[in-house]
Amino acid sequence: MNAFFQDEDSTLYLADALALLPRFPAEFVDVIFADPPYFLSNGGITCNGGKMVSVNKGDWDKVATLEDKHKFNRRWIRRCKRILKPNGTIWISGTLHNIYSVGMALEQEGFKIMNNITWQKTNPAPNLSCRYFTHSTETILWAKKNSSAKHYFNYELMKELNGGKQMKDVWTGALTPQREKLFGKHPTQKPLYLLARILLASTVEGDLVLDPFCGSGTTGVACKLLSRKFIGVDNNPDFIELAKERLIHAHEQKL
Repeated sequence: MNAFFQDEDSTLYLADALALLPRFPAEFVDVIFADPPYFLSNGGITCNGGKMVSVNKGDWDKVATLEDKHKFNRRWIRRCKRILKPNGTIWISGTLHNIYSVGMALEQEGFKIMNNITWQKTNPAPNLSCRYFTHSTETILWAKKNSSAKHYFNYELMKELNGGKQMKDVWTGALTPQREKLFGKHPTQKPLYLLARILLASTVEGDLVLDPFCGSGTTGVACKLLSRKFIGVDNNPDFIELAKERLIHAHEQKL
C-alpha cells in the first residue's frame, strides 16, 4: 500500500475504502469516524450562499436502488469491524437519506449502538420548496463492536465542557466556517468543533483514528490538534489533495 501522503502521525491513501480496508491488519484501530455517501444526489435543489444550486455532489453520492445502498453500507461497516480493536468504537454521520440503512447495517453486523447524536445546525440552508420543514439536523450514531465490549468514554470531560451537567445527545452549532475552507471546499465538510468533541469523548492522546471517507480531512486536522494519530482514505484525487494541504497546515487552525 503506497501512501498518498504521510508524516509523523498522519497517513492518507488515495483509494477505494472497500478495496483498501481488507489490506489493513485486524484489530489495530482505536476509533473510526465515517461520513459515508449520503446518497442524496437526486437532481433536487438547495440554497448555498443565497443562491439556488443543485443538491448533486457527484457520482460517488449516487446509488441505483435501496438494496444497493444497504449492501454498500453493510460491506464497508463489516470491513471496519474487522480492523477495529475489541473495545474500539465507531461514529457514523448521516441524514435521513442513509442513516436508517446505516443503523440497520450496524445491528446486522453485530455492533451495539450506544448513542444517537442529533447535530442541530444553527444556520442551515433554507427550504426553497416551502413544502416541508427546513432540514436543520444530522444524525451521528456511536456504536461499539458488541454488547460486551468495554468502550472508553470520557464522561467527566464531557460533563465539564457542558457546564458541570451531563452532556445530552443533542449538540448544537454552526455549519463549517469559511476559515476552515481556505484550501478548498468539500460539499459535506464537517466543522472542526464537531470532530474535536467526538475525539475528546472517545479517545486519548496517542490513539489511532481511521476515517474511510475522509473527504477534506477534518478528522485528520482534529487528530493533529488533539495529539491523536490518523489514517484517512478517499477515492477522489481532489479531495485527498485538499486533505493533504489541510494536514500540512493543521496547526495554523484553531478548535
